[in-house]
Order: sequence, then C-alpha cells, then structure tokens
Amino acid sequence: MSRTEDIFELVLRGRAKDITDKVAEALAAGDDPKQLMNAGMIAAMDEIGERFARNELFVPEMMASAKTMQKGLETLKPHLAADVSTCIGTLVIATVAGDLHDIGKNLVAMMLESSGFEVIDLGCDVSAERIVTTVKENPNISIVCCSALLTTTMPVMKEVVNGLTEAGVRNQVKVLVGGAPVNQEFCNAIGADGYGEDSVAAIRLAKEIVAAAAAA
Repeated sequence: MSRTEDIFELVLRGRAKDITDKVAEALAAGDDPKQLMNAGMIAAMDEIGERFARNELFVPEMMASAKTMQKGLETLKPHLAADVSTCIGTLVIATVAGDLHDIGKNLVAMMLESSGFEVIDLGCDVSAERIVTTVKENPNISIVCCSALLTTTMPVMKEVVNGLTEAGVRNQVKVLVGGAPVNQEFCNAIGADGYGEDSVAAIRLAKEIVAAAAAA
C-alpha cells in the first residue's frame, strides 16, 4: 500500500492520532503534497460522503474523519501555500443569531475546508449584520452558508438575504441554508440560492456553485 493510500485509509477510519506522522513521513519521502491532499484526503472524504448517503455510517464517523483530515491538512498546508490553485473558493459560514447549535455547522465547515474551500467560520449566534459586514470586508467571498436549528431563528436567514441586497453585495454571493427545520420551500421563500438537507448535500452545492462560476 502506498503512503497516499495509507493517508486515505486513516482519514476514512478517523484515525486522527496517526495522521500527522503519516503525512510528515510522506512529505519527507518526497511525495507530492497535492497528490496527498487530492488522492489521499479529499478522496477519502468523498467516500465518507457516499457512505453517509447510503446510511452506512453516521455523523460521529463523519466528524472523526473530518477532524482527521483537518489535522493532516495542518501538516500539509505549509507545503501547499505557494500553490493558490489549492483553494477553490472562499465562503463564510455561521449559525444565525439566537441559535447556539453548532455541531452540524462545524461538520459542514470542516468538510468544506477539507474539500479545498477557505472557510471563514463566524461561529454561532451570529447576527445578519455581522454576516453582511464580513462579506463587504472580504470581496473574495462567493458563498454564504447559514445554519438554523430552531424555527424561531429561521427568519434571521431572510434578514441575511435582505441585508446582502441592501448592502449592494447580493450579486456577489450565493446564499446556502440548512438545518433541521429548514427545507427547500423555505429556501425559495426567502430568496436563498440553495438548500442542503445534510452536510453532504451542502458540500455538493458549494462545489457546483464554484464549478458553474468557473465555467461562466
């Protein structure tokens, strides 16, 4: 088994305690950092997503794999820094104001970062104003991801959409929404651009947006 395949297996199995040494070993041996990321880590997370979609594993396993990849990327990133192509896009993510739930948001953020996105994670209980300000201050942001786990906080997502419009930056970004009480009908009603029913769907949507922008 190659070192890249070893890294793939460690991410797949969520072996965070072993990934740093294995990545360092591969780099010391002269393996291509981008190959380690793409064929080792990202490929493993793609496999995790497919297994999740088939109900072959669940959120705890996904979290373990995402955390393993994050640790691996910490070792790998300095060797990728000179290659801007490793970042496929920049986005901001937050759980909206009044909502302190962050497990789902954290999982999506980790998986997005693992997929090659630069992620600005504002945390939870984040106001629409702060999200809009972040977009205005970072013109490279192309996606806004909003999470809500309470029906009482869902209206804040509409405030985000309205705030982006009022600030004149709505055409700069696509707004993706998700969370247990959210659905496609709500997404359409508030004028958002996409709804992810789970973390796998959210990552797929984000990748589709980036691919569409690149093809335009």
